[in-house]
Amino acid sequence: MVAGATGLVGREVLAALLTDKRYTAVHCVGRRSLPVKHPKLVSHVVDLSTLTTLPGIDHIDDVYIALGTTIKVAGSQQAFRAVDFDAVLAVARAAKAAGATRLGVISAMGASANSALFYNRVKGEMEDAVTQLGYEALVIARPSMLAGDRAALHQAPRPGEKMGLFAMMTLFKPLIPANYQAITAKQVAHALLKSVADLEGGKRILLSGEMQSVA
Repeated sequence: MVAGATGLVGREVLAALLTDKRYTAVHCVGRRSLPVKHPKLVSHVVDLSTLTTLPGIDHIDDVYIALGTTIKVAGSQQAFRAVDFDAVLAVARAAKAAGATRLGVISAMGASANSALFYNRVKGEMEDAVTQLGYEALVIARPSMLAGDRAALHQAPRPGEKMGLFAMMTLFKPLIPANYQAITAKQVAHALLKSVADLEGGKRILLSGEMQSVA
């Protein structure tokens, strides 16, 4: 199952899963149906804010959560938290109730429940909360600045992001530590899927530098 398949990383996660022969069905949950059509894709329109069960889904093995927004887009810190904490936790709980044993979730570089920064603190609290759910295998990906085609997703350009990404991925890349280099959404998605498949059990924090070499 995938939540957040309309986002930058979630779109790449979905594309990889649909071509992965290990999966016979891929269920997507979200506020609207997906424009993507595929024989093994089933799209479910749900209210993530009140999600407790997964109607129409009998069993899940693996779940990938790529939900996320910004405070500017959400409109307030409360609205941001409703997506990046509440919705993520609701999906993870519902998936586990449906039998899921392996979870891959997108977080952010610098995530810490003790952070003085609101964004990083919410991400850290989310990580702590999903850890407490008791999944057999849990992979948390912490990418740095994401590169990808936001225009194709009808997302508004972020001020300075295009110039910053160009500098980080070309001019200054040799000078920037791996964990701080910009990374493509496709790299993050493929690294997350590979890590979930390879992890035999327990929890793994997947840092941005580790994801850089994944095609």
